[in-house]
Amino acid sequence: MKTLTVTGLALACLLAAGAAQAGSKNVAAPDAPRALAVEGPVQVQWTDPAQFTELRYSRNRWDAQRGNWVETLAEHLRKQADKQLPEGQKLDVTITDIKRAGDYEPWHGPRLDDVRIMRDIYPPRITLQFTLTDANGQVIDQGERKLADTGYLLNSSLPNNTDPLRYEKRMLDDWLRRELRDDRNTAGL
Repeated sequence: MKTLTVTGLALACLLAAGAAQAGSKNVAAPDAPRALAVEGPVQVQWTDPAQFTELRYSRNRWDAQRGNWVETLAEHLRKQADKQLPEGQKLDVTITDIKRAGDYEPWHGPRLDDVRIMRDIYPPRITLQFTLTDANGQVIDQGERKLADTGYLLNSSLPNNTDPLRYEKRMLDDWLRRELRDDRNTAGL
């Protein structure tokens, strides 16, 4: 009976350690994905997150690189674009830079080292390159867009939203609405 309890305890510890390790992803790890799996008309990939402004200039690089927030933003972009993309069109997006909303302010003391402070001087920014093509493969539009939401704290529709990426997702949604509007049918319009 004692052996069974020790074995069960050891197994529980191994499972907990594995779950903790699996949950603590690092977006800048060399083996981290750099693109979503190819499916549907919307493809999203990204450059090395270690070069993103969010990591290069963070006051808490360790906390900034935790998790899979780049992949989460890419999945959100694909899901929203897939809903809005007219039949037959394809969208290919490469995210080249991200600066998430807010920043760390370590001067508040060690208890707040890992707290992201939201102030208007820390707006979200995303730079991306895209190509939008029609059913025949003809380019409708392409280019680079530098998205920024300097008034991100003024939107009253988000206070109850607890998603840590809500500001970046809203900025991507706004870009998609502008980019995929119905009155576009040739490049440059």
